[in-house]
Amino acid sequence: MVCVLPGSSGNVIIVGAHFDHVSKGDGVVDNWSGASLLPSLYQATKFEPRRHSYIFVGFTDEETGEVGSHFYAGKMSKEEVAATDAMVNMDTLGLAAPKVWTTHSDKRLSSALVYIGKQLNVPVTGVNVEQVGSADSVQFAKRKIPSITIHSLTQETWNAHILHTPKDKFSAIRLDDYYQTYKLVTAYLVFLDQAAGSTATSSSP
Repeated sequence: MVCVLPGSSGNVIIVGAHFDHVSKGDGVVDNWSGASLLPSLYQATKFEPRRHSYIFVGFTDEETGEVGSHFYAGKMSKEEVAATDAMVNMDTLGLAAPKVWTTHSDKRLSSALVYIGKQLNVPVTGVNVEQVGSADSVQFAKRKIPSITIHSLTQETWNAHILHTPKDKFSAIRLDDYYQTYKLVTAYLVFLDQAAGSTATSSSP
């Protein structure tokens, strides 16, 4: 599922989240939490003029090998890749304050997210979750597109065995943290629109 919010230039920022889930549990955390933000982010950013076109994408079959993102990234032309300044992936939000998967994220995009978090008083820390598997952002990183994965897993929530179990339901979401993540990502997209590709090429925001 793809929705484009046009900008004034030919440059693009892709914002994605997978909407499939495993059979155990309701899939609210993994990944209704990410997919449901896509229309909200569209609404939050549509009123202000923007240079970049935001392409909001709901990916299918992430749980069976990132099929949707693999297909989308693989079909991008060289020109489309060159015009894409960032890919922002949201996966498993609302369990805690927002985190960034640093080993699966562009360093400068990660630094920019931390910077925006400080401006909003929303703490952003790096938490790597290789034990979970992979993420849709990887398919874009393979095409040399600067990519970032935003999530909310901590060691505590991982030990609670919420993902891929019957515990993955609405009651697992911490609504205050989820709302803070929404505010953070909205401001982050606006910042990227103003800064990218300088964000992708400079060492600091």
